[in-house]
Amino acid sequence: MSFDRLRRARPGPVAALLILSLVAATEALPAATQAPPRAGILQLDPARTTIAFRLAGALHETHGTFRLTLGTLAVDPSGKASGAVVVDATSGDTENAARDERMKRVVLESDRYPEIRFQPTRVEGALRADGAFHATLHGALTLHGAPHEVAIDVDGRIAGDELTATSHFVVPYIAWGLADPSVLLLTVAKEVQLDVEAAGHVTWSAGA
Repeated sequence: MSFDRLRRARPGPVAALLILSLVAATEALPAATQAPPRAGILQLDPARTTIAFRLAGALHETHGTFRLTLGTLAVDPSGKASGAVVVDATSGDTENAARDERMKRVVLESDRYPEIRFQPTRVEGALRADGAFHATLHGALTLHGAPHEVAIDVDGRIAGDELTATSHFVVPYIAWGLADPSVLLLTVAKEVQLDVEAAGHVTWSAGA
């Protein structure tokens, strides 16, 4: 992305944004520490979700944020997932207006592609009896209009009907066809690192 602030980091929507592993297979844990599989729907709260990015550069590292538009994820006891996590591509903010304008116009082309969207397909992991979980979320991340298969590791906790989670992942934006914002000696990494902190409300299915 072209941005000084994208000049301070290396790669990683979303979404995870993507923190949705409210349910998953539990075979990896001893029976005494497992929670029974449950089906539910997670509604992420944009006000309590932070999507931060970092882009490394030859002279400095760029930091910035994007805003979550919406996030709804449904997971069944088998680990099958559906729904969508949508990030506003026009909301990129590195606290430098000129850099942000170039990032949106040249790299993200956010006038043509205003959304970054993640669509989950399945969750693999374990939900512990104490509510903590580690999971891998599989699905398609659509950036700049093109979908890419991804697997995102997520760690978090469910307390009653509330979920909190964090995730770190890398987006190889140059390999995915986006423009390189490097200029002369002001070179930047070809991958962006994303760190997501998310929170939301879980609606458990009847009988779960």
